[in-house]
Amino acid sequence: MPTSALNAMLRQRCPRCRTGRIFRKSILIGFAQMNSSCPVCGLRFEREPGYFLGAMYISYGLGVLTIAALSFLVWLVARWSVMRATVAGVVLFLPLIPALTLFSRTLWIYLDQAFDPDLSPGP
Repeated sequence: MPTSALNAMLRQRCPRCRTGRIFRKSILIGFAQMNSSCPVCGLRFEREPGYFLGAMYISYGLGVLTIAALSFLVWLVARWSVMRATVAGVVLFLPLIPALTLFSRTLWIYLDQAFDPDLSPGP
């Protein structure tokens, strides 16, 4: 049974075959290194130099939204000033940065494959 795109994206699998791993190891072991191409279908993950610039924009947007949500939650619970709640939101956000970076890269690869698919044959 084929895996859904959302499930494959959350599990950081290749957007073409949805089985090959994008990253070599889990982020829980250390900062994950990317495979240059899918070990199953051969899809190149980084098509050109500077390819992941778009992932940086995605990461920035998701980061701002996450910090805003965390700050709002702190403000609701602790009833601190907006400035203190924002600083607390940023501090709570810091451990999430590596996971957000990897998710942004994965999302960028999926968006790129959806709008400009690489149809080259695999190995």
